[in-house]
Amino acid sequence: MERSNNVKKSEDYFSSEERARIEAAVQEAEMRTSGEIVPMVVDASYDYPRAEIVGAGFFALATGVLTSWAFGGESVWIFLAVFLLAYLPCKLLIRKVPALKRAMIPASEFDEEVREKALVSFLEQGLHHTRDRTGILLLISLFEHRVFVLADSGINDRVPEGAWDELVATITAGLKEGNACEALCGAITRCAELLERDFPLKEGDRDELPNLIMESD
Repeated sequence: MERSNNVKKSEDYFSSEERARIEAAVQEAEMRTSGEIVPMVVDASYDYPRAEIVGAGFFALATGVLTSWAFGGESVWIFLAVFLLAYLPCKLLIRKVPALKRAMIPASEFDEEVREKALVSFLEQGLHHTRDRTGILLLISLFEHRVFVLADSGINDRVPEGAWDELVATITAGLKEGNACEALCGAITRCAELLERDFPLKEGDRDELPNLIMESD
């Protein structure tokens, strides 16, 4: 995923042509199966306020100690003044520099928040309301550099073990290599291949869900 400090917003992540390709891939896949496939791209799964508070405290503390030691003869009053003056700017700096903020957050917290975002989005977007419980969410969370695949109960027991991990690996590799659109389209096609035997297209099937969701803060 985007690794620079100026992380793209979800609404800008794919060009209009790429969005059209992704939606066409979903439509083609859903002509082969009764499954409902929903790719979703979000800016972040959570805002991580604790990272800003802890990080700002750490940097303000270091700034206060160094300033007091260098210019104030280790004065506690100079330390307190510098600490209080530096805290808010440090907090704003961490908020504005995603790479710095990510450094304050453990990988396990990223995993937990992205999983929770996938679960919440699955319900909010109505993937659990499909006729045969065959909704699949392909979630890309840009800030965390994470991909999560979540399928409804009608599917999970019928696909090979490790199938969702395969999709996550495919999309993640494409994002790192700068081929996000191609990787996502490939994962969508793979979903159709996994589903078409046990969940073939049925008479009267209709497109129940969006073919692409871009969610910005």
